Amino acid sequence: MLPITERIKTGILSAFHGLNIDADSNLIHIERPARPEHGDFSSNICLVMAKKVGMEPRKLAEELVAKINSEPFPDLSKAETAGPGFVNFYLENTYLYQTVRDALILGESGYARHTFGNGKKVQLEFVSANPTGPLHVGNGWLGSYGDALARLLDRAGYDVTREYYVNDTGNQIRMLGESLLARKMAKDVPEEGYQGAYVAEIAKEYLGSDDILEAGKFAASKILSNIKATLERIGINYDSWYSQASIEETGKVTETIAELKTKDLIYEKDGAVWLAATRLGDNRDRVLVKANGDATYLAGDLAYHRNKFLERGFDLVIDIFGADHHGQVASLKAGVQALGVEPERLEVLLGQLVSLAGKKMSKRSGIYVKLDELVDEVGPDATRILSLLSSIDQATTLDLDLVTSQSAENPVFYIQYAHARIASIKKMALGQNLDIALRLEEAQKNNSHPSPDAVELTAILAETNFQILDHPREIQLMKAISLLPEVVEQATVDRAPHKVTTWVRGLAADFHGFYHDCRVLGNDLSPDITRSRYCLVEATRIALYIGLNLLGVTAPERM
Repeated sequence: MLPITERIKTGILSAFHGLNIDADSNLIHIERPARPEHGDFSSNICLVMAKKVGMEPRKLAEELVAKINSEPFPDLSKAETAGPGFVNFYLENTYLYQTVRDALILGESGYARHTFGNGKKVQLEFVSANPTGPLHVGNGWLGSYGDALARLLDRAGYDVTREYYVNDTGNQIRMLGESLLARKMAKDVPEEGYQGAYVAEIAKEYLGSDDILEAGKFAASKILSNIKATLERIGINYDSWYSQASIEETGKVTETIAELKTKDLIYEKDGAVWLAATRLGDNRDRVLVKANGDATYLAGDLAYHRNKFLERGFDLVIDIFGADHHGQVASLKAGVQALGVEPERLEVLLGQLVSLAGKKMSKRSGIYVKLDELVDEVGPDATRILSLLSSIDQATTLDLDLVTSQSAENPVFYIQYAHARIASIKKMALGQNLDIALRLEEAQKNNSHPSPDAVELTAILAETNFQILDHPREIQLMKAISLLPEVVEQATVDRAPHKVTTWVRGLAADFHGFYHDCRVLGNDLSPDITRSRYCLVEATRIALYIGLNLLGVTAPERM
């Protein structure tokens, strides 16, 4: 069955058609009112359409509402006109009961899954911290964001590749090698070198020559192995670790500049090679090759993005950078456009700073808070949820005392405790040989990938009287579950995994309220109540598991 919001859209279009008004479905926006007395859903379509139709918005809304109420769509109780021309929709609880059925039948792999990605090839590049020191909270913070966004895109039907761009060449690697050799020879590290104790530890393992580049690449490979291990601790695994050297040391930069020359976008001035970026919307032209013959970072980035779009054929590229990359966005977009790629196929998402009270982070000085140290302190799940609590365009200050407490104020504990409570109900029900629990468990085990046995589950649910689920806690919990498909869609479209975090926290709160007020098991409860509430609990488990999985967070069965 279509999601309820799509059914409302269809009902609006049908009513407009009945009024001989041609309406564009793309103009119809369905929202959930902040106040329940304003209905379950609302639309401003009459405010949008009024001028085109030549009517006052309120008058148009009254005619539309009359038409909708005369031929109501399934699950509609009534439509009402509100304010200057809003239309509010009040629904029967039947759509909520269908939500429970949908969650149980589609299961963890099918519920809240979309296809609007249409198999488009998307590459996400994130973290890509230089392998010149351990990941710290500053440069590794956006890792969970990138991975969660990749999970969302995958659930929306995109073909996703996670990539880490490894800076394994250039001056930083030479400086790393010089720092390692200084440590090896018990000399002072250059002032601009890498001072951290980790360099001394790597130097003990180095048995190579005194060649700075060889030493630098050895150290970088060791550091990169540690970076991989750190990211794996919080559930981040890349599909590709792409070498910068493979771009910059194989003539790809020269090829890219040559291609730009054919488009008459390259000129020379003061001994340097310039990109005529102002012709493409940038605020100034950009140097690609300095007067001394060295290629700039932009030249390497353009060669890398030429590889992404024109050689590997990604339909969409999403770069996730720190706030310090703000100045590079316009030139990178201009350069991509110069290569003949539509600029909207490149998205650059910028994250803001993260801080721990009293801590500063710098790999060169060796003063930083390792991401590993944060994981040691609060655990992998808390590390991920902390970084996904708010939009990446907001600066973050971490409160570790709160996250290490076991209280309702700790968002991680509160969310996972909800899943543990669900697991305890399920374990108890199975232990009591509760028929509905045993049958649901069997249908979910004997599944045909990717969803459970829909035929068997449909038969089971046909025997369940969901209409008796009318307690306010039950209604609120079902409404929360029904939100997940649109939350997944909106979080994907807006590149906003924190919207899933917000939803997960809300679902957890609604379940804790339900758990307190609506017992599921007990000899004093009717079989129908137990059966329907158990189905609701299992649907909640499925929805909560999906949300946690999208965030890359585990769903514990006990705490």
